[in-house]
Amino acid sequence: METANQIVSGGTFQVLKLPLGFIRVLEWIFAIFAFATCGGYSGQLRVSVACNDKMDSNLSIGINFAYPFRLHQVSVEVPVCEGRRQERLYLVGDFSSSAQFFVTIAVFSFLYSLMATVVYIFYQNKYRENNRGPLVDFIVTVVFSFLWLVSSSAWAKGLADVKVATDPDEVVLLMSACKTQGNKCGSIYGPIWSGLNTSVVFGYLNFVLWAGNIWFVFKETGWHKGGTQQYPDRISEKQSAGFNQPPYNQPPYNQPPYNQAPYNQGSSFNQSGGYITQGDFGQQSDYSQVGGPTSFSNQM
Repeated sequence: METANQIVSGGTFQVLKLPLGFIRVLEWIFAIFAFATCGGYSGQLRVSVACNDKMDSNLSIGINFAYPFRLHQVSVEVPVCEGRRQERLYLVGDFSSSAQFFVTIAVFSFLYSLMATVVYIFYQNKYRENNRGPLVDFIVTVVFSFLWLVSSSAWAKGLADVKVATDPDEVVLLMSACKTQGNKCGSIYGPIWSGLNTSVVFGYLNFVLWAGNIWFVFKETGWHKGGTQQYPDRISEKQSAGFNQPPYNQPPYNQPPYNQAPYNQGSSFNQSGGYITQGDFGQQSDYSQVGGPTSFSNQM
C-alpha cells in the first residue's frame, strides 16, 4: 500500500480532467471495444437439404466461421442425395486482410493511448522538455486518425462482403444436391451480426476521438505557443508606433487650430467695445459698436 500511495502521490492526475488527458482515456477504452467486438466474433449459419430419398436427407447442417474470416478455409460435409454420399463444401471468400488491419490498428492505438496517459500523469516535465514530446504526440495522433478512418472504412466494406458470403440462401446454391430437381434446400437461420456491426461503429467513434484530439495536442506544441507569443508583440509595436503620431484632431504646432480664424494685425477692439478697423490709409471707420455713425452725431 505504501508503494502504491507513493506512485499515486508522484503523479499529476489533474491532467485527466483536461480534454487532452480525458480524451486519451476514452481512446484506449473505445479501442478495447473495437478489437474485442471484431477479434472475438464467431458466427454460425444453418441450412437443410431434403432429398427425394429421405434416408439421404440432412435437415440441419451447421456451418461455423470466426475471425479472421478466411471463409475459403471453412468446410462442412453435405449430402449429395445419391446413395448417402457426401461432399465437402467450402465457403467462398477471404476477408482476413481488412479484419486483421482493423484489429491491428485498434491494438496499437490502445497501447499508444495507454502509454500517453501514463506519460501525461507521471512524466509531464519530460513530456514538455524541448517541445519534443508534444510534437511526437501530435504527429502520432494525426497518423492514427487517418489509420482509423481507413481501417474502419475497409472493415465496413469487408463486413458487407462477409454478410453476402455467409448468407444461407447463397450457401445452398453452392451445394450440388440443391441443383437437382426434386431435392429441396432451405435456410434455417443465419448469423447474428450485432457484434460486428458494433465493431464498425466503434471504429468510426475512435476516428472521431483521435481527430478531435488533434487540436488539443496541437495546443501543447511550440507551433501554437509560438504564434500566441508573437501576436501580442506585434500589437504592442503597433501601439507604440501610434503613440508617436499626433492626434487626428490636433493641428501641427506651427499652424493655428482649424476652428480659429487667423489673427489680423490691422484690426483691434477699443475699450468701449467698438470694433476699430485700420485700413491701409490710416483712416478710422465711421461706425462704432455703441454710438452708431460718427458723422450723424456731429451734425446733431
